[in-house]
Amino acid sequence: MKAINYRELKRMYDLSGPEKTVRHLQEALAAGDLTPEDFSLREVAEATLSGERVRQMDPRGGGVALLESGSGVDATAFSNITGQIIRTKIMQAYRQEAFAVSKLVDTIPTRLDGERIPGVGRLGDQAAEVAPGMPYPHLGFGEDYIDTPQTAKHGFIVPVTKEAIFFDRTHLVLQRAAEVGEALGLHKEKRLIDLVVGAANNYKWKGVNYDTYSATGSGAPPDGAWINQTDQELCDWTDVDAAEQLFADILDPNTGEPVLIQATTVLVTPAYRHAAHRVFNAAEITYETGGGNLATTAANPLGNYRVAESRLMYRRIVAAGETAAAAKKWWFIGDFRKAFAYMENWPITVTQSPVGSEAEFNQDIVVRFKASERGAAAVINPRYVVKSTGTSGS
Repeated sequence: MKAINYRELKRMYDLSGPEKTVRHLQEALAAGDLTPEDFSLREVAEATLSGERVRQMDPRGGGVALLESGSGVDATAFSNITGQIIRTKIMQAYRQEAFAVSKLVDTIPTRLDGERIPGVGRLGDQAAEVAPGMPYPHLGFGEDYIDTPQTAKHGFIVPVTKEAIFFDRTHLVLQRAAEVGEALGLHKEKRLIDLVVGAANNYKWKGVNYDTYSATGSGAPPDGAWINQTDQELCDWTDVDAAEQLFADILDPNTGEPVLIQATTVLVTPAYRHAAHRVFNAAEITYETGGGNLATTAANPLGNYRVAESRLMYRRIVAAGETAAAAKKWWFIGDFRKAFAYMENWPITVTQSPVGSEAEFNQDIVVRFKASERGAAAVINPRYVVKSTGTSGS
């Protein structure tokens, strides 16, 4: 734990103002020069509210209100500084590395509670030759759109009680803050995973709902059918090649041309993490032809893929009804940023209660911090990801 000069911190607050002081703390916390655990709620309170006010929190001393209106105590300084500490802890837990799928998709800001995203069908190879001096021909655009699901709000409150300050239960408050951030991040991650694995389907194209994955193309629209599900187990380069061949056969519904996709990422469960790294990071691969009579060794062409793993994905597949043994073999390949997105009304936001609220008198809650976010996981275009259940070995 780093030694923090609380008197200097309060002096900075008085001279530079709350905005500059909080920004300084934010930068120090973001850079790792300070951590939330370096702070003490009691010492922050003693520096900003005075030691006498902190001692008055002891019920044996009469229990004088900490943030009594008109008392001349700078309760705002305590609230703002504490708020930055708790906000940092919440954000650290919300963005932890375990939430792998959240990092594979784009976040699209929106002010709508579910919206229709218009698109213009690509023209394909329909360019007409233009003779010298002649006008360019006009070409109409076909209607193309998807409807995204309604968004939902999620949030929790982290209270800082009189006892937490007086007994300096800083780590307990930070633990609660971390739990809030983790719960919000976990819920977002699970919603995205359910779409990726096909446990939930909200792809609505031109007003009609479709499943994200199709093994036969029969469940897709006649003018835009796709097959993006296979049963290849991830054992070697041939399994990746089988998935890539599915991409080659998927056509753009507006032009009839192949979908221009460059698969970038492979998503696996922990059981196949090392198998995936072996397949994609091997220096060389061997091609066998003629019934194994001829072998050709060449550089591995799969080195441009990123391998990501998700422990949560494995559990969500099991929760969707798959057996544990089968769920371990599922894997996905494609461009996840083009296939899925998180439609976000507002990102995770931490706000603090006003000084001297009713909760202080009724519950000895000095200040409360509310964390909330609102959004929805959406399928943008299922043609950009292939799912493999791994039921068939190489």
